[in-house]
Amino acid sequence: MRIDGKNIILRDWQVRDLAEYELWRQPGQVWEKFNGPYYSKPSAAEVAKLIAELREKIRCGQFAEPREELVIAESSTDRLIGRVSWYWQGKETNWLSVGIAVFNPDCWGRGIGYEALGLWSEYLFRAMPVLARLDLRTWSGNKGMMRLAEKLGYTQEACFRKARIVNGEYYDSIGYGVLREEWDAVYPDGFIAALSDKSGDRKK
Repeated sequence: MRIDGKNIILRDWQVRDLAEYELWRQPGQVWEKFNGPYYSKPSAAEVAKLIAELREKIRCGQFAEPREELVIAESSTDRLIGRVSWYWQGKETNWLSVGIAVFNPDCWGRGIGYEALGLWSEYLFRAMPVLARLDLRTWSGNKGMMRLAEKLGYTQEACFRKARIVNGEYYDSIGYGVLREEWDAVYPDGFIAALSDKSGDRKK
């Protein structure tokens, strides 16, 4: 699986990604300060197990259809810089949430998250016709993710006040969503076509 954007690619895992991915999963990474910092982090043994499982999945070509996650890679180098994923909020009603992590801070502020999550959102709507909506969950300390959701056309639908604790302080849990018809209205020619708009603004 490969989805080409303007500056990045979404693709399946490759063996050469694993060493770098293992490094990004080690404690103390800057990206983890924003990516669910209220959850416990995997131990070294758990990271090693994750890498081993990924290696076997790559060896056997055991990628789910539709994909449950894809690597974010730079178009120019094909180097791993992050990943996109999704998980069920309620499988019974076809209700899922999307996720994104850009590991390398040097890649932040360059529109990579916008491009990757836009491509991923469109892929999921096309690959899963039964979906009526997509969710995105974050917290009030992650201002970048909140801006990203809104730029893409997601609407803030929930705010659970003081529901997360980070470094001894309370933060709100924030929920965003976009309906299929809303997505189609914002990107009538598809998200990839919208990337050709050099202004970087959403189509109205």
